[in-house]
Amino acid sequence: MPRFWTLASLRLVTAPASTPVPTLADIRAAAVRIAPLVHRTPVLTSTSLDVLCGARIFFKCENFQRTGSFKIRGASNAIMSLTDEQAACGVVTHSSGNHASAVACAARHRGVPSFIVVPENAPQAKIDTAAGFGGVISLCKPTLEARQEMVDDIQERTGAAMVHPYDNNDVIAGQGTAALELVEEITGLEIVSAPVSGGGLLSGTAIAATSLRPAIRVVGAEPVNADDAYRSIRAGSIQPLLHSNTIADGLRAALCPRTFDIIRSRVTNILTVDEETIIEAMKLIWRYLKIVVEPSGAVPLAMVLAHRERFAGRHVGLILTGGNLDLDKLPWQH
Repeated sequence: MPRFWTLASLRLVTAPASTPVPTLADIRAAAVRIAPLVHRTPVLTSTSLDVLCGARIFFKCENFQRTGSFKIRGASNAIMSLTDEQAACGVVTHSSGNHASAVACAARHRGVPSFIVVPENAPQAKIDTAAGFGGVISLCKPTLEARQEMVDDIQERTGAAMVHPYDNNDVIAGQGTAALELVEEITGLEIVSAPVSGGGLLSGTAIAATSLRPAIRVVGAEPVNADDAYRSIRAGSIQPLLHSNTIADGLRAALCPRTFDIIRSRVTNILTVDEETIIEAMKLIWRYLKIVVEPSGAVPLAMVLAHRERFAGRHVGLILTGGNLDLDKLPWQH
């Protein structure tokens, strides 16, 4: 038995979540709902990367997605699911960047205003993108508490509907459409991996992949410098995000009870990677796939590189989550 599966005991048997979670039917419905607004992104392969990894790797390229990341899937599903009354005063969210742009874009498509709370350490390129889609930007201190306080204030002043980056079933179902496309297109996948931050993408990925192919293993990838999900799964309860000093700026959020319940029941394992390996993976993607991927998007490949023995000989699908970054401040430049 490959070493990878020695950690399968982490798939805890738990009581049902206190609130319903999205189903495969919800994800299929989301795919239909968001089709006018999103792209069906390509799946790329590289013989050179297969050799380096010792596995057959299939890259789901969400960096080609509208707004430059997978986030438009969840944001558009949530916003298009609002009633006219709920959407009348616009929408509000907090985000380090990609969800901000996605909400602004989807709100513009719906014809309603968007109010975006962004931590002051977010990449300027991502802030500019959200503003370019019409988002009204408010900067806050880079803590989850500061984000929520400012969102609460905006909601009180405007009546805008909250579109949470991950603690929202419609968002999770929308994010799951990326894995739905991947697993339906590449029928021989044995493992599917996505990065984990707040857990919306990994939750949707796990629901879609394991519902379509029960034998598939789903693995989360996380920076060791922002490893709350890794620690939470091992502890059996949500652990605080103690630090988030990672170049993967899209992975600086923490799990919520909703995503924690889904992940611990459907995800086989979460593996961590260091900053140097994230940079190595990012460079390899740029070099061999000839595409631009941001640090967060490179984390799943970094995970495979760091834990090659766990994936050896397998057919592995990796979700490259986005390609939004400041080209004047690349992580290997000093």
